[in-house]
Amino acid sequence: MNYDRILIRYGEISTKGRNRHQFVERLRRSIKDALQSYPMVKIEAGRDRMFILLNGENSTEIIKILQKIFGIRSFSPAVKVERDIEKIKQAADELFRNLYHSKQTFKISAKRADRTFEYNTDDINQILGAHILKSFPELKVDVRNPVVNLEVEIRAEAAYLSAETILGPGGLPVGSSGKAMLMLSGGLDSPVAGYMAMKRGMELEVVHFFSPPYTSERAKQKVIDLTKKLSEIAGTLTLHIVPFTKAQEAVSKQIPENYVMTTTRRLMLRITDELRRKHEALAIITGESLGQVASQTLESMYAINEVTTTPILRPLIMMDKTDIIKIAQEINTHDISIRPFEDCCTIFVPASPKTKPRREKVNFYESFMDFEVYIQEAVNNSETMIIKPDSSTEASFNELF
Repeated sequence: MNYDRILIRYGEISTKGRNRHQFVERLRRSIKDALQSYPMVKIEAGRDRMFILLNGENSTEIIKILQKIFGIRSFSPAVKVERDIEKIKQAADELFRNLYHSKQTFKISAKRADRTFEYNTDDINQILGAHILKSFPELKVDVRNPVVNLEVEIRAEAAYLSAETILGPGGLPVGSSGKAMLMLSGGLDSPVAGYMAMKRGMELEVVHFFSPPYTSERAKQKVIDLTKKLSEIAGTLTLHIVPFTKAQEAVSKQIPENYVMTTTRRLMLRITDELRRKHEALAIITGESLGQVASQTLESMYAINEVTTTPILRPLIMMDKTDIIKIAQEINTHDISIRPFEDCCTIFVPASPKTKPRREKVNFYESFMDFEVYIQEAVNNSETMIIKPDSSTEASFNELF
């Protein structure tokens, strides 16, 4: 079916008050960014709904993209026809042929925005209902809970018909809830945490710690691919690759073995926090899930959090691993995450890491090291990439902040 336009229905945006227009504008920009490869598309945004005018662009491809955009509750592809009842019948026939299944139920929901049209809403409902029953005799009418609801809107310039409601992901438009730094390790959890943060309207910049030669270029590419997959939702993502080898080696040499993990995580958090300040973000997001590994016990998080007052958001904190895996499969990050390339979190890990580290002990051990040198060196030598969906890296450069 060659659709002319798509009607967008808002999700949580509909509950907003005086600032609703800000959320609507964020959603419009999200859709515009996601559809930048379709130059003929035009977007008309109103307080209660939004229209995408396709102008000949491929509706099938655009529908797939819209299903990933946060802030959309549902949408309906529509066709535009002349304000002629016979033409409207023909269009209704074509829509039902595409959606037809034996013994389905249906209803007609007409709306006459332009009252100069010769038939009123009851007339349109009856005429089209009778026509559909004649064309598809196995269909039945159900005005309360139909499988197919053919919506017909008569406007001044044309008639518009839609018969399919496609669910969107809901949530809030990306960027409507402020910016945060996502600590992306390359495992299963952190991409899912990023996805869930974006669903609540967060704009993300991604931070990955890279420790060559202990971690390979293939591990780095895995993180680029994960960021690219997340960018299918965000439109564009900034990825910071942080050189971490010197800092990790120093920690492993100077900190007692069972506290190496705790100090390493504290140092990563301090570096991420410095990047957050430089890039004017307001929070840090991690993929931690309570009790999953030694660094994710409540005692460990208490000790690690001490190094910053910045909000640490943990979308997965109370989730089971099986639930996280399910979401990873749904957002197509699972197969990338399980590629067998180590990240910096898996190297220098002691056989028995401290699961209940004490703050006073870790502070004592760290008092013999000058961490500021390692923090500034890591930040100053970070490589920044601009990642877009379904494309190669748009830019890669060493940026001194």
